[in-house]
Parts: sequence; C-alpha cells; structure tokens
Amino acid sequence: MLVAFDFDGTLSDSEMTVLLGNQNGTAEDMADITEQAMNDEIEYAESLRQRCALLEDLPDEQAQAAFDEVELRPGAADVIAALRAAGVHVIILTGGFERGVEAALEAEGVEVDAIVANRLPVADGKLTGAVEGPLIEGTKDDALEVATAILGEDRADTVAVGDGANDLPMLEVAGLAVGFEPKPAVEPACDTTVSTMAELSDLFEEKGIL
Repeated sequence: MLVAFDFDGTLSDSEMTVLLGNQNGTAEDMADITEQAMNDEIEYAESLRQRCALLEDLPDEQAQAAFDEVELRPGAADVIAALRAAGVHVIILTGGFERGVEAALEAEGVEVDAIVANRLPVADGKLTGAVEGPLIEGTKDDALEVATAILGEDRADTVAVGDGANDLPMLEVAGLAVGFEPKPAVEPACDTTVSTMAELSDLFEEKGIL
C-alpha cells in the first residue's frame, strides 16, 4: 500500500512561494499567480516559473528563514506516523520546494519514504530566480508510476491525497482519490473528500489502511 500526498494546501496550509515572497515584498503577486494556477486558468509550469522569477536575488539565508516557517497541518504528522507504523509507504509529490518540505517534517520529527519536489537554484548566496526539478513540466501521475515501480507496489493499492489542479493527474490514476478541501475544478476527480487530518485518519481506518 502506498499513500501519495500533495504538500502545499494538503499536508500543509503554508503556501511556500508566499512565505518566500514575504521576504522580498512579492507575496501578493505570488498569491494571485498561485490562485490562477490552482483554478486551472494558467499552466502550472508557467505559474511556477513566474513566481520563482519574482524571487531573483533573494539572499539564501532569507529563503531558508521562509522554509523554516513551513508547517504541517495539525494532525498531519500523526497521520504520517500512523501510516508508516502500519507498514504503508508514504511519499510526498509536490510542485513546492524540497527544503520547505524537509524543514516541516523535521520540525515534527516525522519521515516519509520519498519526497519528489522542486528546487530553487542558488548562486553567490542568492536565489537565481530559476526553478529546477521533476515536477515543473513533469506531472504527478508519472511520479506516482515511478514510485510504485521502485517500491514494488500495485497502482490499485495507491491512495492520492491532494487539493489543486496539479494534483489531478495523480488523483485520476490512483486506486483511491481523496480531495483535501479540493478546489471546485478538482472535486469531480475525487472518490471522496475530507477537510481535516482527523477525517482523513478516520477514512484510512474505514478503508482498512490504518
């Protein structure tokens, strides 16, 4: 059994690009671009590049300060820990940034089997304004396929949990698609929806996953 989580908007209600934007006064612009992407008004890859371009020349220590503010939702660490204790593989597939995901998990003392995320390149101690990683152009259904192959899982035994338009590919191919307060464009692709980690935990118990 494998559970794939989105991060921003699902495991965390922190929006990483907005936290980064707070460091250089571009947070409002970031939020506008994010909203357009999550409602499927602009391509995800384009929105990510636009947001990262706003971070050009941000000192890396300020970027790290933003990543250190990223937090898991209440109860998320408990759900991850319970899944792993039950022998379930847990992976995070996010268009957000590896450093923020790692900081949030570390703060709560939990680990996952794999994090597939993007990175913000640094040169001369500052962000370059570029973005690198597998989930810019790549999609979460492909990442899920790779993860199931590596971990030796069957796709019928996968659960995907997400909220935004870029989660649609993994929600559409997973054995069970769970929307976490999904956006209106995403809800039709979900088998079921939850709005808290406690509800998600109950769902996993009901399905025999926990």
